Amino acid sequence: MEIPIVVLSFVFSMVVSTIIIYIVTKLLGEREGLGSAVLAALIGAIVYTGAYFFLGTGLLAAVIGGIAWLIALGSLYKIGWLKSLLIAVVVWIIVSILSFLPTVVGPL
Repeated sequence: MEIPIVVLSFVFSMVVSTIIIYIVTKLLGEREGLGSAVLAALIGAIVYTGAYFFLGTGLLAAVIGGIAWLIALGSLYKIGWLKSLLIAVVVWIIVSILSFLPTVVGPL
């Protein structure tokens, strides 16, 4: 049985996002563990997917998805808006840098 590339892409992006969120939150002094980072990555994926599904691609979907993810980060880590925003910006910068790295092409 062959695993669809979409599933592999989702799992890979979840692992990468989880690691980045975990490292960034630890660097900013948060005490929550890897489980919170996994949950934050999963909530982020669900929120953005839902926003783009219902609102289409565009600035409005990105803004609403971003605000919802900030609320999720604040709730998971029990932090305020500014720290949530700082975490989100640092995660976004790291993901943007990593997206320029070459990726493996071909069957996995």
